[in-house]
Amino acid sequence: MTETISNIGWSIVFSLIGGLVGMVLVLASSALVPRLMNRLTPNIDEEKEIIRGNTAVAEYFGRIVGACIIGLSIVVAAAVLGGIISALH
Repeated sequence: MTETISNIGWSIVFSLIGGLVGMVLVLASSALVPRLMNRLTPNIDEEKEIIRGNTAVAEYFGRIVGACIIGLSIVVAAAVLGGIISALH
């Protein structure tokens, strides 16, 4: 019985730590990915094009940045789930 309670406690600890690390990674990626896109396309200033109303650049930029953030979120969720499962066994 005490082993079960200990395992549940560790799974809570792992999920909290994993969640905090995941939030930091997602926030860092939301700041890093737009800068990376600006470096990969040096001849196009996406921010100026979006301000000028160029919807094609806005949609492309938004989709690429959004896909990167969603992809990283899926990886972080898998890592947190792996931590919880390893704590319960």
